[in-house]
Amino acid sequence: MLLLIYFELLKTFSKWRTYIGFITVSVVIPVVMYALYYEGGEFINAQTRSIQKEFFMVGNLFNGWVIAQLIMNSLWVHIPFLITLVAGDQLAGEAASGTLRLSLIRPISRSKFLFAKYFTTLIYTALLVIVIALLSLGLGLYFFGSGDLIAFAENSITILHQDLLLNRFILAYALAILSMSVVASLAFLFSSFVENAIGPIIATMAVLVCLLVISNLPVDLFENYKPYLFTTYQNAWSLAFKDILDWNEISRAVTIMISYLVGFYSLTLIIFIKKDILT
Repeated sequence: MLLLIYFELLKTFSKWRTYIGFITVSVVIPVVMYALYYEGGEFINAQTRSIQKEFFMVGNLFNGWVIAQLIMNSLWVHIPFLITLVAGDQLAGEAASGTLRLSLIRPISRSKFLFAKYFTTLIYTALLVIVIALLSLGLGLYFFGSGDLIAFAENSITILHQDLLLNRFILAYALAILSMSVVASLAFLFSSFVENAIGPIIATMAVLVCLLVISNLPVDLFENYKPYLFTTYQNAWSLAFKDILDWNEISRAVTIMISYLVGFYSLTLIIFIKKDILT
């Protein structure tokens, strides 16, 4: 199985589209940081102007931790598209190129073959988030220094001491990997239906847009369904920046997302085992 995963990793990382995500974040993140550096902290001043009238704030509030969180806030909507470029190509790409049937001729079961491809997809997803973390925190702390984190929530502002931040960011990026893995699993599922990689990409993004609208629309009709939609937890990483960690809320988010992971993969496995591979 390990050898099979190794070969799938080689195939995945031999395709140019695999590197689109890495190239994109490697360009966008430094550009965002340069813009923030040039702007000189005016964004933070604007966000905290109201509380500066009532509290005396000291220290480096415009620091690498703050920059890393701002980047997460701005990129989490766009990262799913970069992930679907690879996840949606895993099965559909091979079917389109005519190599899927040839791969299944080998003396391995379809379930092992599918798991190797799925595990490769999850590795790619984790690597993309890790690269974002390394670039955001590495460059941010190097150029802007360290300090306390001002976390802006929907209706509140939380200030976290810098001694807490490394563990909080590790938790945040772990939740981000899990969240993006659900998106990758959905694209992987759609990839088992068709023989064109464009279809899974479009279908995944369409589903995401529709569910995100439902998850964020303040309408009573959807309130009973929101807790069970994976898009409700797509920004679950933000739970790591609350003043006091709500482990019940975090556990619920993790449970829902893992349930979707298992569900999407199980459905893909059923479809793939029963699928008649003609080309």
